[in-house]
Amino acid sequence: MQRKISLPAAIVLILLAALLTFQITYVTMVNRYKNEVQMLTASQSAYEKLNYVDALYRSYYVGDIDEEELSDYLIRGYIAGVGDKYASYMTADEFSAYMQESSGEMVGIGIHIIYNNELGALEVISVMRDSPALEAGVEPGDLIVMVGDEYVSDLGYYPAVDKMLGDLGSVAQFTVRRGKNYEEIKEFSIIREKVTDTTVETNLYGGDIGIIRITQFAENTGESVKTAIADLTAKGAKSLIFDVRYNPGGALTGIVDTLDFLLPEGPIIRIVDKEGNVESIDSDAACFEIPMAILVNESTASAAELFTSALQDYELATVIGTTTYGKGTMQTVVSLPDGSGLSISYRMYNPPYSDNYEGIGVVPDIELPLEDALLEKNFYKITYDEDNQLQTAVKILRGELTVAQANAGK
Repeated sequence: MQRKISLPAAIVLILLAALLTFQITYVTMVNRYKNEVQMLTASQSAYEKLNYVDALYRSYYVGDIDEEELSDYLIRGYIAGVGDKYASYMTADEFSAYMQESSGEMVGIGIHIIYNNELGALEVISVMRDSPALEAGVEPGDLIVMVGDEYVSDLGYYPAVDKMLGDLGSVAQFTVRRGKNYEEIKEFSIIREKVTDTTVETNLYGGDIGIIRITQFAENTGESVKTAIADLTAKGAKSLIFDVRYNPGGALTGIVDTLDFLLPEGPIIRIVDKEGNVESIDSDAACFEIPMAILVNESTASAAELFTSALQDYELATVIGTTTYGKGTMQTVVSLPDGSGLSISYRMYNPPYSDNYEGIGVVPDIELPLEDALLEKNFYKITYDEDNQLQTAVKILRGELTVAQANAGK
């Protein structure tokens, strides 16, 4: 005798059968690909593994694949995996904007930045005088964590920089973190203007000490430094203070020309490639002999560190301040066939005689941070008389204080 099954019971049985079929199919597929994954041996390259993953996605992924976006992310992922913390990939549009900026078109808000890889942010190294950023209250040490509504850590260095750029009269919107542990958050909306980036600024202090502030090393900085020294000595300067605090570095030509004028015969820089080959760029015998001091801080980076270390190696200057940033690599920017670009760290640059300072920084002869009260002020508004680092340099140059006494806290 046959038993009739109610409609609800039949539906339940059908669903159970379908679920069982799905589970069997799923388990079979998973086991199949587990076996195939196990076939990937240690000898197979990362590219074979990537091709395998790509094939899986093209076979099973239910969404659409944007080939251009996939390519961009693959390259950025490669850079992250390599660990080149100064490298960046630029799309064709980003690379075009970068080249325009490098050509000297100066429309912006007036800041120098470096990528803080550890915190995934744009770190403001210095703020140009008479700039929209200075007027708005942007300060050295600020971390730009968002540009518009996008995080810098998601964008990457060059895309974030590209978003900071814009046409004359447009508005740059970004968010910074500052203060102790970067707990303070501040949002900015600044109108982009034409800005003039003068890399060398001078003053005569007390009638006998020339102060030369170098904001970065551009192609013409060497000539500007020569002119500055000639002008200051003509006015009575008997010694010089070079202020490279918040100097992010710059062009190789600019730093070599500057040091060639100041150094005696011997190496200026030793450039080392990945094979260990060393290329030395040397100074001629002509040099400018005058007592010198250099002011540095944790935002003195790259070529500014070479400037400091070279004069320190030749024992031509007393270095005062805090340990520098620690960037001892050179980057080259390569144009890719599709118009995009890639910045690659491809050389190490060593000082004349001392070791490379990548990740270490240059240690001053006199370790002396700015006084706490000064840290609360805009750096450019600190006067010479209240600047304890500069005043220590003045005393050293005038013979009123020795390095040993300064380090002993006298």
